[in-house]
Amino acid sequence: MLLESSLAFALEGYRFGTRRFRATGSDVVEVRLALQRTLVLRGAEAARVFYDTTRFVRRGAMPGLLQKTLLGVGGVQGLDGESHRARKAMFLSVLGPERARELADEVLRCWQEALPRWERAGEVVLLDEVAKVLCRAVCAWAGVPLPERDVARRTRDLRSLIEEAGDPRLGYVRARLGRRRAEAWCAGVVQQVRDGSLAPGEGSALHAVALYREPGGDLLEPRVAAVELLNVLRPTVAVHRWVALAALALHEHPGSREALRDSDDDVLPFVHEVRRYYPFFPVVAGRVRQGFEWRGVRFPVGRRVLLDLTATDRDPAAWDDPDDFRPERFRSRDIGAFDLVPQGGSDHATGHRCAGEWVTIDIMATAVRALVRDMDYEVPPQDLRVSTTRMPTAPASGFVLRDVRTA
Repeated sequence: MLLESSLAFALEGYRFGTRRFRATGSDVVEVRLALQRTLVLRGAEAARVFYDTTRFVRRGAMPGLLQKTLLGVGGVQGLDGESHRARKAMFLSVLGPERARELADEVLRCWQEALPRWERAGEVVLLDEVAKVLCRAVCAWAGVPLPERDVARRTRDLRSLIEEAGDPRLGYVRARLGRRRAEAWCAGVVQQVRDGSLAPGEGSALHAVALYREPGGDLLEPRVAAVELLNVLRPTVAVHRWVALAALALHEHPGSREALRDSDDDVLPFVHEVRRYYPFFPVVAGRVRQGFEWRGVRFPVGRRVLLDLTATDRDPAAWDDPDDFRPERFRSRDIGAFDLVPQGGSDHATGHRCAGEWVTIDIMATAVRALVRDMDYEVPPQDLRVSTTRMPTAPASGFVLRDVRTA
C-alpha cells in the first residue's frame, strides 16, 4: 500500500525525488501525491519517454491549484495535438532567438536606467529590483502600456503568480487575487487592440496574442488571450530569481567573476551552469495517453507521471560531479534536448519545452555582464542560504547589494 507523500514533498522540496531514486536505485519510483498514484522519473532517457506525445498528454495533469494561479486556465501548457502546435507556433514567433535578443537589449536599457537609483539608495535587494527591471522591460518590448506609477503593483502581482502559486495557505489566496487582477489588466489591453484604441507594433507579443486565431479561425476568448499574454510577461519576470542566483554564484565563485569580466567566452557556460545547478520548478506533469511498459514498470492509461527536472539536471549518469558548480563543463559540451531540462525538454516547436528558454538565457547573460562589467558593489553580511523547500527558490535575503557604483 502506498502512503500519501504530499507532506513529504512539501518538507523535502527539490530533494523529494532524488532521495527516492537513491533509496531504490531506480530512475522510476511510484508515490501517492494528492491521493493519486504517481510515477516520478529522472534522467535523459526518462525525459525522452516523457516527451513522447504518443505516450503522454498534458491535459488534466497539472493540479488545479497551479492552473488557477501559476499557469491560468486555457493556456498553451495544458493543450495537446494540433491545438498545442498551433498555439506554440504563435509563441515561438515572438519569443524566438532574434526577438529574445531584442528583449535582452531592452532589459539592459532598463537596468542602466535603474543604476542611478540603486546608487542613491545605498542598499538594495537585487531580487526585488531586478523584478521591476524585467517587468518594465518585457512590457515595453511586448507593446503593453505600463505607466511608471503601475510598475510596483504589476510586478507584485506577476511575482505572486510565481512565488506563491503552490502555497496552500494565505499565499495561494494572494496568488489567486494576483491572477484575477493580472488577467483583468491583460484582457483589457487585448480588448483595446481589438477595438482599435491601442496599436502595438506588428510582430509584438501583444499584437500576436490579441489577433491570434485558433485553427478553426476564431479569436481567443479575451480571458484566454489574457492568460497567453501573461504567459509572456510572467515567465520573463520570473527570471529575476535566476539573476539573483547568478549573483550569488558570482559571489561564491570569484574566479568566475574575473574570467567573465574580460571575456564573453564563459558567459553562456556560466548561465547554463546556473540553470543546471540552481533549480527552479521541481517537476513537470503529464498523464499516460496509451499504456506501455518501460524499464520493467507498467504505465497504465491515465496515470499521472512527473518528470523530476532537478534530479535530471543533477543525474550522476549524465553529469560528472553533479553537485559541484562547474561552468567549465559547458565549454565543449553540446546541450541535448533531454539532458539539461530546467525549462523542460524535447523540441521547442513540437514539444512542451519552454518557448521562453532563449529569452531566459539572453536575459541572464545580459544580467551577468552587467553585474561584472557595468557596476561595482559590496555584498554585506546577510542570509545567503538557498532553500531546498521554497519553490521556486532564491537566496533567503534576496541578495542585498550595498554601495552600488557605476563602473
